[in-house]
Amino acid sequence: MKNVLIIGSTGQIGSELTLKLRKEIPGSTVVAGFIKGYEPKGELLESGPAEDVDVRDGKRISEIVRKYRIDTVYNLAALLSAVAEKKPLMAWDIQMNGLLAILEVAREEGCAVFTPSSIGSFGPETPHVMTPQDTIQRPRSMYGVTKVATELLSDYYFHKFGVDTRSVRFPGLISHMTLPGGGTTDYAVEIYYAAVKGEEFVCPIAAGTFMDMMYMPDALKAAVQIMEADPSRLVHRNSFNIASMSFDPEIISAKVRELVPGFRMHYEVDPVRQAIASSWPDSMDDSCAREEWGWAPSFDIDTMSKDMIEHLRARFSGQ
Repeated sequence: MKNVLIIGSTGQIGSELTLKLRKEIPGSTVVAGFIKGYEPKGELLESGPAEDVDVRDGKRISEIVRKYRIDTVYNLAALLSAVAEKKPLMAWDIQMNGLLAILEVAREEGCAVFTPSSIGSFGPETPHVMTPQDTIQRPRSMYGVTKVATELLSDYYFHKFGVDTRSVRFPGLISHMTLPGGGTTDYAVEIYYAAVKGEEFVCPIAAGTFMDMMYMPDALKAAVQIMEADPSRLVHRNSFNIASMSFDPEIISAKVRELVPGFRMHYEVDPVRQAIASSWPDSMDDSCAREEWGWAPSFDIDTMSKDMIEHLRARFSGQ
């Protein structure tokens, strides 16, 4: 990677990935793509170029790709799972028509494309424990449907047109930098905020509901490593299981309580989010990612929790 366009640069993943690539790729140009109402601010705006671009506007994407000689596009524009259930047609439009626009530009301009998939691409019939890399995918949410279609369409453009498409299936992502925006796994971020603020946490996911989770530094590492991987080693492309840790609300609340004595939590289960969560894997088998491009996480629940609490305490103490 040399010159990169990140579409959705002000979102949970994009805001941190943009800054990471600007710091870590010498002499690179990393363009922060955004839409009106979600303009980059602060360091994100000041550290590099930014361009207004709707993921569905292929003509505009092409202009930016040519202007900056982009070789890699990170397509991070999406409605997350809970929001997508409330706005299914918008989710399909952004996720699928947006991807198609990017893939067409990539076919014409020779760009590589990263479009993340998710644990949401699996469904109730999928084996829930150590979900295999290649298995049945029959999701029952619009978010999941678009993720499966994303994987298939990306593979199609690779096999049909030679577009260098690559992807990972992200677990729930946890970050102290940016709050998520309507995902089923958001509770695993919000619980840390509540604890540091001294608030009782209201958990929308039922006890005993296990889901794969990952700390954001590992997610960013995976997004970079997969695009830098030797293509001759890649048997799979769209999309790789990646894993780090799996827990339910009881486990994470106990971990938080170790670091914040007196922390309290009670349950008010959200039926929409719970139905989605119950259909997702408890844990994923990421052996293909480990074998094909050397994937390995750096954080577990203990090291992540300690880091989250330290960073959030520092942030709120300065306010």
